[in-house]
Amino acid sequence: MHMPSSKKTCSAVLAAALLTLGSPAAATATTAGHTQPGRSSAEATLRQDLAAVRRAGGGDVNVLARVDGPTGPPLMARIGTRTAGSPAPIPWNAHFRVASTTKTFVATVVLQLVAEKRLSLDDTVEHWLPGVVTGNGNDGGRITVRDLLRQTSGLYDYIDDPGIQDRLLNHFDENRYDTTPAADLVAVAMQHQPLFLPRPGGATRWAYSNTNYLLAAMIAEKAGGAGWQDLVEHRVIAKLGLRNTSIPGLDPFLPDPHVNAYLTTPDGKRLDVTDHSLQHTADSGVVSTTADLNTFFRTLAGGRLLPAEQWREMRQTVERTDDPEDVAEMPEGTYGLGLRRIPLSCGGYYYTHEGDGAGVNTRPAVSADGRRAVTVSITTTTAPPGLAALNRATGTLVDHVLCRTPKS
Repeated sequence: MHMPSSKKTCSAVLAAALLTLGSPAAATATTAGHTQPGRSSAEATLRQDLAAVRRAGGGDVNVLARVDGPTGPPLMARIGTRTAGSPAPIPWNAHFRVASTTKTFVATVVLQLVAEKRLSLDDTVEHWLPGVVTGNGNDGGRITVRDLLRQTSGLYDYIDDPGIQDRLLNHFDENRYDTTPAADLVAVAMQHQPLFLPRPGGATRWAYSNTNYLLAAMIAEKAGGAGWQDLVEHRVIAKLGLRNTSIPGLDPFLPDPHVNAYLTTPDGKRLDVTDHSLQHTADSGVVSTTADLNTFFRTLAGGRLLPAEQWREMRQTVERTDDPEDVAEMPEGTYGLGLRRIPLSCGGYYYTHEGDGAGVNTRPAVSADGRRAVTVSITTTTAPPGLAALNRATGTLVDHVLCRTPKS
């Protein structure tokens, strides 16, 4: 079993079943102590936007943001505490589970293997994983690697399976140390009919499914000759020197420092959900920090992780067509290969991939040229936030950061 990690999120899945504990607490956002001419306006805006994110999250979430640009020190802001009932503030370098932001790491590795001619985006799932995607109308011969990465396969999202839903909604604590292999989760998805089958030459249909990235990682493992964790660690994490990024796998514990995450059970009790192994597969298994995520996305957008051809492929986006929940919750934009493209109010676009898991929401964003990036990390203390409101608030923060002039 595995926690929901994007559109099918812990927030979306558990919101109806979990109750709010207590009332929103008043708090003021603080910024890191860098004093430079021209920074005061940016700091004030970031503090205001961070407070708005907290309100959108229900008033009691913890929020941490970091902005990195081409020059000068980072701009950072935080609001909230490290643990419930503690006066200790959120650590500036807090580790957190990035959830579905993991998909961008996995897509990057797959595209690196494509550049090395170890596989092709036009290869079918059946070619690499014979007999895995079959039954109930599923057909791995109709689905390509490209379909997996850009969410156009039509495959059922295993997170939606009633049995998995029951474990998440009603038995989280008993299942928090889950070790279900990715292949078994794919098998769960195969018990259901697909939403659609890709039609070569026909209209492209889109629907978000975590199952796609389990399969993409399984293919990468065959083509790359190593586990997906090792591929990401060697090709991305070590290459970029991301010392605070890791893939813990079945290890349920976060590195220090970190912020504890909580949800509220139906009987009104606060449940600490910090420690768990539910997010151990390739759709959600990375742990990182705001600084490391900014480095990763700036390097990717700057064209330094992929050859030009594969970076172009990654940015070839499609419209979201068959997923009303995703369209309602996420900002306007299109979806590429493990990457969303979202318009800016000042013109142009930024790239992102959100992550939502048990008590955590991750919102990274990078300008199209890779020069400026911002990551917002949200940690819940009671019930999960409504994603539509949260995404509006984080989208405003991102827009303000990426649309301001470099000198400010």
